[in-house]
Amino acid sequence: MKIATYTVKPKLPNSLKPLEEIARNLWLSWNFDAVQLFIRLDYDVWLQSQQNPVRALGMVSQDRLAQAAKDDSYLAALNEVYDRFLKYKKGETWYKGPRKDMVAYFSMEYGMDVSLPIYSGGLGILSGDHMKTSSDMGLPLVGIGLLYRQGYFTQVLNADGFQQESYPENDWYNMPVERKTDKNGDPLKISVDLAGKIAIAQIWEVKVGRSSLYLLDTNIDENAGEIRNITAALYGGDKETRIQQEILLGIGGIRALRAMGINPAATHMNEGHSAFLVFERIRELIHEKGFTFEEAKEAVWPTNIFTTHTPVPAGNERFEISLIEKYFHVWTGVLGVSWNDFLGLGRINPGDDRETFCMTVLALKMAAYANGVAKLHGLVSREMWKGLWPHLPLEEIPIGHVTNGVHPRTWVSNNMIELLDRYFGLHFEEEPTDLAVWERMNRISDEELWRTHERRRERLVAFARDRIRQRYARTGAVERQIQEAEDALSPYALTLAFARRFATYKRGNLLLRDPERLLRLVRDSERPVQLIFAGKAHPMDMPGKDLIRDIIHFAEKYDVTSRIVFIENYDMTVARYLTSGADVWLNTPRRPMEASGTSGMKAAMNGVLNCSILDGWWDEAYNPDVGWAIGQGEQYTDTKLQDDIESKALYDLLERDIIPLFYQRGRDGLPREWIRRMKASMREIGQSMSSHRMLMDYSNLFYFPALKNYRRITKDDYAESKALAGYFAKLRQSWDSLRILSIESNAKPVMQRGDSLTVTASIDLGSLAPEELMVELYQGAMSNQGYIEQAHRTEMKVINQEAHIYQYQVRIECADTGFQGHTVRILPKHEALVHPYRSGFLKWA
Repeated sequence: MKIATYTVKPKLPNSLKPLEEIARNLWLSWNFDAVQLFIRLDYDVWLQSQQNPVRALGMVSQDRLAQAAKDDSYLAALNEVYDRFLKYKKGETWYKGPRKDMVAYFSMEYGMDVSLPIYSGGLGILSGDHMKTSSDMGLPLVGIGLLYRQGYFTQVLNADGFQQESYPENDWYNMPVERKTDKNGDPLKISVDLAGKIAIAQIWEVKVGRSSLYLLDTNIDENAGEIRNITAALYGGDKETRIQQEILLGIGGIRALRAMGINPAATHMNEGHSAFLVFERIRELIHEKGFTFEEAKEAVWPTNIFTTHTPVPAGNERFEISLIEKYFHVWTGVLGVSWNDFLGLGRINPGDDRETFCMTVLALKMAAYANGVAKLHGLVSREMWKGLWPHLPLEEIPIGHVTNGVHPRTWVSNNMIELLDRYFGLHFEEEPTDLAVWERMNRISDEELWRTHERRRERLVAFARDRIRQRYARTGAVERQIQEAEDALSPYALTLAFARRFATYKRGNLLLRDPERLLRLVRDSERPVQLIFAGKAHPMDMPGKDLIRDIIHFAEKYDVTSRIVFIENYDMTVARYLTSGADVWLNTPRRPMEASGTSGMKAAMNGVLNCSILDGWWDEAYNPDVGWAIGQGEQYTDTKLQDDIESKALYDLLERDIIPLFYQRGRDGLPREWIRRMKASMREIGQSMSSHRMLMDYSNLFYFPALKNYRRITKDDYAESKALAGYFAKLRQSWDSLRILSIESNAKPVMQRGDSLTVTASIDLGSLAPEELMVELYQGAMSNQGYIEQAHRTEMKVINQEAHIYQYQVRIECADTGFQGHTVRILPKHEALVHPYRSGFLKWA
């Protein structure tokens, strides 16, 4: 069948033309005044469009558009929003430097807005907030991802409470994405080789304020069906589909940027999915400059950034060697490396032929900068991946942390934003990097803050009732049940929310362990408590699905369906209602399995108090003024014992602290102490967990140094990277012959604080020169296990030489008391090294 295709766009009167531009820029997603323009245009259409402004414009009748074009009030509102939009795009930003060289941010998913459903959960929401914040700050950053035809699944529960999935198709021509075209107006396309099959992808752009996100799409006529299906679904298909997606994301993403004339001077791999990009960056230099593999690797290593989000080894992407061979054996010729050396890039132990190929290992080996997403997660990551740096002390493993953050104007409710804008002033919107503005929380009266919060709780209850009613009607419930949905929940009761992915380690059923205690709380007529649950289980996670069904069954069994409810299809809309309308945000993961988590941050910025296990971000943010901690950070090997102890601790907190505090009211009916904690939570979390703090950290720690490295490395035809490759070639030849012959010191059995300690080491450098090595005194307190703890490192200097035997010496002061020890070690030293911790190059005495 031959079908002629074309695109039909809405016909807008001239006075309404700005609506089209606003609809196609996700600036709208964090500016409720812009959203109101579409609600006001036609509220029913807005709901039918599923809050998609582009689709809504196409659904509004021409008569209604004509009316709006003559409505002075509507036009005034439109022009005011449009003026703000233009002012935002042209305004001064935190970053004021050059934009020739860009940071390319790669992520498998982006949670930007409900109108663009290409996300599944926390990773995507974080990536979306990353892009929005980059726009606010004016950073030289572009996003790269994939355009999924189906996105993630839509969740529905059947009458028995069992999760079922549907996969609605996305209509890109009625969504806020636009296809990139070449100078002839044809779709801009790139190609990648997939085991001998050529996959062609077109490029779509999502405008995010000042920034752009580019998405690759293989669902085009030039591709065969199996290739078209690469971008069919997020996290869909088998392992082969996954490796094809990751090749397209990493290798195809770099090629897409080149096709658009964008120079990815530095790359940020958000999780390991995109790590294949390092091969493309290396291939470019080999092809264009005639570099060796080692020269090209040293050129890109200082400009690669990697963020890991996974706190357990099993969660890291691994591929069987047979699959890697199918897709990458040809690359060994392209890169000029042996097959074993290629595989070694993705293995902790390159010599272990049984080890699979790990994307996280590849990213860690090929990136100069690496981080976890919370302070505790950084520690967990260093412990998890210490095998990549044998014998290096844990605290020196080159994996730091940048704690996640959330975009305030996306997640703080419009009612609360209005209140904060009134008291914080224009500064809050126009200079979002000035986090000290949150110190103005105490200017807000208790009455206004509480009234705003109660309004949000009322809206949450109304929203939940509507969702419950829809579910009952869909599953064929009797009329009585549907009517009962009208009375579900109370707009005045203490509301606890638990909303996140339903995986067993998150323990969504922890509160159900003692039915008698829980029922006593929810049935208390004087101090009522109600629980709202939401979240999706992975389609293949049957235990996760069982957790959801257990909650539904519990409420029905004990006839508390009006006090314990589950809201279907947890997405950004549901999240906004919950994080702004609940009173307490529950989080009960098994420590340390929560890398960071961000939903509690969103809740805190809305004045919702957190009650959580000390894991992820809460481990560093908690103090008694901003919420409650379940336990004291203990970790267990017996999970049943852990569940018993921590569920009892949670019940105790509710019964003794949380419920009494919420219902402790003065004569004016206000819970003053509760409000004090709300203000403290908003003030502290608003500053410490803002995505603007997060992006300032990424910029100062990684982005700006990586861009500086790029500009330095590319000078003189990459002379520095060539020199560094030659340096490491020399090290590899000479390292085994390097020997620490002796260590002498003036240490006595008992030293006094303030005494001088002189240490001399005799070292055989072989063919290496002193300036090529870092010789350090490693000194500190001795542990009971015979290790040096909290060590001080001091570089030693050459004082004498006989042939290739060098005498190194250093003098330090005995500053710390107690049982002390010292030794000597050798590390690489080169001016071009970002850090000296390269695997295999560390020698201890």
